[in-house]
Amino acid sequence: MTAKAFPALEVWFITGSQHLYGPAVLQQVADDARTIANSLDASPQIPVNVVFKPVVKTSEEIHAICQEANAAANCTGLITWMHTFSPAKMWIAGLMALQKPFAQFHTQFNRDIPWDSIDMDFMNLNQTAHGGREFGFIGARLRLRRKIVVGHWQDEEALARLDVWMRAAAAWHDSQRAKFARFGDNMRQVAVTEGDKVAAQMAFGYSVNGYGVGDLVAHVNTASAAAVDALVAEYESAYVVAEPLCKGGAMRSSLADAARIELGIRSFLTDGGFAGFTTTFEDLHGLTQLPGIAPQRLMADGYGFAGEGDWKTAALVRAMKVMGTGLAGGTSFMEDYTYHLHPNGMSVLGAHMLEICPSIAAGKPSVEVHPLGIGGKADPVRLVFNVPAGPALNASLMYMGKRFRLLINTVDVVTPEAPLPKLPVARALWIPHPNLKMAAAAWIQAGGAHHTGFSQSVTVEHLEDFAEIAGVETLLIDRKTEMREFKKELRWNDLYYHLAQGL
Repeated sequence: MTAKAFPALEVWFITGSQHLYGPAVLQQVADDARTIANSLDASPQIPVNVVFKPVVKTSEEIHAICQEANAAANCTGLITWMHTFSPAKMWIAGLMALQKPFAQFHTQFNRDIPWDSIDMDFMNLNQTAHGGREFGFIGARLRLRRKIVVGHWQDEEALARLDVWMRAAAAWHDSQRAKFARFGDNMRQVAVTEGDKVAAQMAFGYSVNGYGVGDLVAHVNTASAAAVDALVAEYESAYVVAEPLCKGGAMRSSLADAARIELGIRSFLTDGGFAGFTTTFEDLHGLTQLPGIAPQRLMADGYGFAGEGDWKTAALVRAMKVMGTGLAGGTSFMEDYTYHLHPNGMSVLGAHMLEICPSIAAGKPSVEVHPLGIGGKADPVRLVFNVPAGPALNASLMYMGKRFRLLINTVDVVTPEAPLPKLPVARALWIPHPNLKMAAAAWIQAGGAHHTGFSQSVTVEHLEDFAEIAGVETLLIDRKTEMREFKKELRWNDLYYHLAQGL
């Protein structure tokens, strides 16, 4: 059996029925449900453990299983299935009490109608077609956020959609207990990196707190010489080290300083149980250089990160990292840096001062040291690489005053037309959908930030499912985007989310 992407997590498979049908039918319902749950659990497409739970037949049983799920630390959500008709008034108390995400799997045990043998006994047993609609009505009446997956339980497309939702639920589960450390404040005078950290904790579960750079420096200074030497040796093994940083090179000490900073940040994050962090070049007191290779490598290990104190993007990168666990491609903090506006091919060059995750690198990154020009510290060490061509997306999370907005733009990463020998940072070149002019105009119209989570592993559906669980507005800029309709969507959303929050 293929190893699970999230071996410690569970999704509970809950089947609804009622006592109307008698014990023989209920036993068959339980047997069929167990077969489906076990099949999902054994599928290499399913990233978490799927746990069969006894068939629920009364309001009391439904409420009890929902309360049990709320209290189960490793349960990330429920898959609900109506094998027979399950009167939905029985579900009201349980669904109103449920605090975990749920997906309605609108499937049936048999794939095909048995044309020669179908009779009323078969019809009474296999009532998903209208049992699922009854359940769906109460979800709509209660205005519950949920995922609806339609298809046979052995169908690869249905399994793929469940996989996406389970990954989003895993990221939500992670977010509920995540902590993010801010070393210094956000970049001075910048608007989009501001936000309401209390509102974020209410919406997403994670907490964000600030820590003095001196607290970090204390960890940096405790790194032993042996640990620094060992990490430098790891750099030399994993990357192509530029000549000035090699043993005997003029900048060799800078590599040791960078390693010491990485050890200090790792120690701080580990001791505090943090899921991510931010730095800012305007607050480096006690550090020899702005952390570069450190956040790059920490992102590669799954931590969320963003520069200039942008805690919202750091948390988004972490969520995307969780969703992409075990998938091909990678995820990184990113920034739209400069444009190529040639009429025969407009594109965006994405980069940052230093901190792009090597999980999106094409080939073996090089370790280099170059002047930064800001921050007032020694030249920082960083990994330099290109990003492989292929489909990707950029996502941005903004605080709009009373709510959060998640903005997504699908893109195609392309190979640069020529080498970039003097650009001393990791970089990606992409063509946004539907084109640069439309994408940039729509992004700006929606108030999209310049910082993003960039991914070649996470899809639009992952992010939409995550936002649906959180109750956050999602806007998509893709091949079908047309500005007139996009503006209408912005206005409709403003009205909906204003009314949905109440007074």
